[in-house]
Amino acid sequence: MDSLLPSPNFSHLYRNCSLAVAVAVKSVDDPTRQEVRVVHIPTGEIVFQTTATAQTF
Repeated sequence: MDSLLPSPNFSHLYRNCSLAVAVAVKSVDDPTRQEVRVVHIPTGEIVFQTTATAQTF
């Protein structure tokens, strides 16, 4: 079955920031352990970012 989300190695431009954030977060396996960053291209402003946490063993 094909995924409805683009490949995580695929860069795509979205006009809607909310959609961009939702797709970015859904595109990673675990957003609490992987960094997700959405950037507004014209301004360079980071509109959403998670910080990957260090795994503790």
